[in-house]
Amino acid sequence: VQLVESGGGLVQPGGSLRLSCLASGFAFSSFAMSWYRQAPGKGRDLVAAMSNTGGSTYYVDSVKGRFTISRDNAKNTVYLQMNSLKPEDTAVYYCNARGRETYWGQGTQVTVSS
Repeated sequence: VQLVESGGGLVQPGGSLRLSCLASGFAFSSFAMSWYRQAPGKGRDLVAAMSNTGGSTYYVDSVKGRFTISRDNAKNTVYLQMNSLKPEDTAVYYCNARGRETYWGQGTQVTVSS
């Protein structure tokens, strides 16, 4: 089982990034997928989630209207489009798969700074 995140990096405030998480080794279309983030010295918090079919989504209040989660079950990939980024969005972002088991990716760093 693997979850491999990509797309992180350094971006200026107001900028955009698109994170991707490529899954392998399990039945991706049967799992709910989520993005979490962990800022330095803080816990890992849920940012956005999507049901296995894509019919249901959740966003934490602080990212509503700025972030969009999506998935392509044919490509075993979940995405997080992040717009209007703020310095407080700086964190390591983790992909999570939840079904009969729970899996985590290794994380990708997102830094929002001028």
